[in-house]
Amino acid sequence: MGISNETVRRIFSHLESGSGDAFFRHVADDVDWTVQGTHPLAGRYRSKQDFHAHTFARLNRVLPGGTQLHVESVLTDGDWAVVELRSHATAMNGMRFDNRYCWVMRFANEVIVEVRAYLDSALVQELIDENEG
Repeated sequence: MGISNETVRRIFSHLESGSGDAFFRHVADDVDWTVQGTHPLAGRYRSKQDFHAHTFARLNRVLPGGTQLHVESVLTDGDWAVVELRSHATAMNGMRFDNRYCWVMRFANEVIVEVRAYLDSALVQELIDENEG
């Protein structure tokens, strides 16, 4: 049957409301998550724990209010979904971190099993350079 736009929006509503734990309950423990780019968060992560530790947890240390992700659009086809997101966040040093994302995801029974995430690499690099250390 595939994944529906409504189901994807329901899953992502947890991120929009700041409930990351509820969102990550819909991510497979052995997810294959690739963050594209040439910045410190880029890489291929082979588990939910590895992905979370190297991305969300790291961002939460420099973004006191979290990434504050909001869904802009959702497209679905079979088990695949493409979600465009935007963050509206402020870093520890006051820097605005208003990034845009595109996540291409494969689902299995409403669980995310594969992700390719695209984002503004230069903005992530600037955030890390100015706020970690």
